[in-house]
Amino acid sequence: MTTALELDERYGRTRRGRLPWVVGVIVVVIVVAIAGWLTLSQSMNSVDADDLGFEVVDDHSVTVRFQVTGAQGKDIACAIEALDEEFGIVGWKIVEIPASEVHLQQLSAAVPTVAEATTGLVNSCWVA
Repeated sequence: MTTALELDERYGRTRRGRLPWVVGVIVVVIVVAIAGWLTLSQSMNSVDADDLGFEVVDDHSVTVRFQVTGAQGKDIACAIEALDEEFGIVGWKIVEIPASEVHLQQLSAAVPTVAEATTGLVNSCWVA
């Protein structure tokens, strides 16, 4: 006659310890904590820029007005571009913005150009 223990062993129903479950839960908790930290640290260093307008000064200069939000207390750099009517880059400038405790800053930058620009805009901003 076959005992219940023999049947359990034959069909893989043996009792296993809780160690694999505990290790699995610990690994999941660690992975979630790392993902949360990476998301939080990236959002603290994010910078948003919005174009407010531009003014073509002459054939060799355009002034771009823009605002920057985020990254309080950190230096910021922005790439400003001047484009011609075919959207070719005719001028660009990196603007360095010193750290500020203000969340929103409105700025303007004069961009030298090699030809007449028809628009000026902020390409991107980042924490310097």
